[in-house]
Amino acid sequence: MGTTALTGRNGLVQRYFYFAMSLLMAAIVGAGFSRTVNDNLFHPAMPRPFILWFHAAAFAGWVIFFIGQSTLVRVHKVSWHRSIGWFGAGLAAVMVPLGVATAIIMDRFDTVQLHQSDGNAFLSIPFYDMITFGVLIGLAIYWRTRPELHRRLIFIATCGLMDAAVARFDYVFDHNLFFPCLDLLILLGVGRDLLVDRRVHKVYLYALPLLIVGQNLAIYMWRSNPSWWQGITRVIMG
Repeated sequence: MGTTALTGRNGLVQRYFYFAMSLLMAAIVGAGFSRTVNDNLFHPAMPRPFILWFHAAAFAGWVIFFIGQSTLVRVHKVSWHRSIGWFGAGLAAVMVPLGVATAIIMDRFDTVQLHQSDGNAFLSIPFYDMITFGVLIGLAIYWRTRPELHRRLIFIATCGLMDAAVARFDYVFDHNLFFPCLDLLILLGVGRDLLVDRRVHKVYLYALPLLIVGQNLAIYMWRSNPSWWQGITRVIMG
């Protein structure tokens, strides 16, 4: 297939990129959680806190929502996309506090019931995820009338939710590779811009460096667990 067909205004990359990425992210979620969902949620040796079911439903719902919204844009149902978008805004508003609460409750469960140690330091990862997701979605809502900004912010925010799925692979988790995996997904968006628009959109130019700084700080707080972070987590956990 010629370059024009791939990179032209009506080319395959432009028409199918976000829809294809929504399916890829759904596949990542399925592949990652299929490794642990039975033992950790459906048939655990020790029942998990019920909030975990709400957490799983909300975050799975977001993936389905992202697929649906990408499909509506693809079939040119933009008015439907905008109307259903408010459902997504409400869902995102629930997901942020739900994600934080689930992280705290599951950390207490892991410490008290499963007798795992040093779990408090890991709170930096879900906290970072939820802060980043909330900020990106908030900006996407604010710039909802500017499609080029809006769609990239939603895309980056959704990529950021994939770390829980890719971290289900032991090698990825043990070597702190879940954030680089997310960044590779985002870089596919950069590649899309280079192919279609011949330039990288400013959303990526601003967001990626900030995300990488935040990711490294979250990893440092988890793996090094500095005294100031220990003090914060002790207050949070009570």
